[in-house]
Amino acid sequence: MHPMLRRLDDFAAHLATRPDVVALLGLGSAGAEHDRLDDYSDLDFFVVVDAHAKPRYLESIDWLQAPCPVAYSFANDRNGRKALYADGIFVEYAVFTVDELARLPFTGARVVWQRDDAPAGLADSGPPPAAVPFDTVEFHLNEALTNLYVGLLRELRGERLTAARFIQSYAVDRVIGLLNLTHPEAGHRRDPFDASRRVEQAYPPQVLPLAAMVPGYQHNRRAAEMTLTWLEERFTVDRVIADAIRRLLAVGA
Repeated sequence: MHPMLRRLDDFAAHLATRPDVVALLGLGSAGAEHDRLDDYSDLDFFVVVDAHAKPRYLESIDWLQAPCPVAYSFANDRNGRKALYADGIFVEYAVFTVDELARLPFTGARVVWQRDDAPAGLADSGPPPAAVPFDTVEFHLNEALTNLYVGLLRELRGERLTAARFIQSYAVDRVIGLLNLTHPEAGHRRDPFDASRRVEQAYPPQVLPLAAMVPGYQHNRRAAEMTLTWLEERFTVDRVIADAIRRLLAVGA
């Protein structure tokens, strides 16, 4: 058994002794697709508790330390924490009541343990949110183009960090959205919350040249030109916005 799964099972055995705990759910690579676990995985889980018990499980980590001492932790959300165990296992968890869980969007969960009176369907409590407002080729294409345009304006203003986000992050997210729509056969486990997850497994560099699209902080103009060219080679790009982008690329070139 992978050490992460063993830790989760040990943790479940401890929580099962606490009458105010309803269930333990594994998520991410500790969830339904736990065959994805490897040496670089962290451990994501939800602890479901009775309503009156939630404040105590948020305020204290005594229960978290039952399987192994915690070397470091901090509250990263009003519902949970991130923590590093002394043996190197990194965890991110949240504590919810049954009612809260039913309203929460998540996917791919696995019941590691649940109380005998736990309601059915805890691992299926909510659908993932829509990734984008409009999941269409037209939306992703034109959003990518306008991301490039705005990013280049900010680059010319000297706002290089925000330019990098628009050109090398937001626009690339839309490129991935285009590939997901036009290559539905791509064989990888897509993350409905983060399109960048496992994208290298789905699209080889000749299809998605990430090294050229994301060359780094000092290379926004080069990245924008590469992404624009990629889009023009594969889709019908409106000449007005394409020409506007190329005019910005030409400034100071």
